[in-house]
Amino acid sequence: MATPTFTDQLLATERAHESLLCVGLDPEPAKFPGAWQHDAARIFDFCATIVDATRDLVIAFKPQIAHFAAHRAEDQLERLMAHIRKVAPDVPVILDAKRGDIGSTAEQYAREAFERYGADAVTLSPFLGYDSIEPYMKYDGKGLILLCRTSNLGGADLQAQRLAGGELLYERIAKLAQGEWNHNGQLGLVVGATWPAEIARVRALAPTLPLLIPGVGAQGGDAEATVHAGWRSEHGRTTAPIIVNSSRAVLYASRGNEFAADARRVADETRTLLNAARRLRASSGA
Repeated sequence: MATPTFTDQLLATERAHESLLCVGLDPEPAKFPGAWQHDAARIFDFCATIVDATRDLVIAFKPQIAHFAAHRAEDQLERLMAHIRKVAPDVPVILDAKRGDIGSTAEQYAREAFERYGADAVTLSPFLGYDSIEPYMKYDGKGLILLCRTSNLGGADLQAQRLAGGELLYERIAKLAQGEWNHNGQLGLVVGATWPAEIARVRALAPTLPLLIPGVGAQGGDAEATVHAGWRSEHGRTTAPIIVNSSRAVLYASRGNEFAADARRVADETRTLLNAARRLRASSGA
């Protein structure tokens, strides 16, 4: 029996939870509620509480590795990954690491993501070329999500530069990910919600790849424009999944004793907004 791919997992969870929302787990102890504030030993407790409060509302969770490593909390990240697998086994987990290296170093990064942490997917920088992502492809069914057109203003410094053949760099990345690099069907792309026109362009070049779209919420990305640009369906079924990430707006919805309930409320509101945009996009013939 074939191993389910990361895309298979996304499509199943999208249907089961009626959601396009990914909750990013970016713990900042200075923003923790009440007595937990500034206590890095509570990173697992805080993140696990958020997971428990939102697990039926999401298409994925996305822990950001630096937010754990900076506080010497890698062991808490391991516990969190195990906790998610226990309480939300159907929800894929994306390790946001943005790794980019080659050879034995890339092999060790792949081991870290998929063996130590048990992630279902990992974010990668494609700047070093195909041989920088090849070691990750040895892990059957795992998702490899390549930076393509990121949400930060400085992303244009390189990503929007025109190549000798006339295409922009981010367009070249999208074409490679959809085509010759994707022989195992494992690749996806990161495109920021702050650039809906670029989301649409990437979707045109990569019509079937999962798109991880950060920037909705605290970064100001528009949910309706994001869904219209990136999500596609045919005969009532998603053909081009999107993973719309919100981190700070959910995690730090409040700092009081009701922080978990408030996180759930914001997550549910965001899910509802995304679903309304999805229905509108489907009704337009997507």
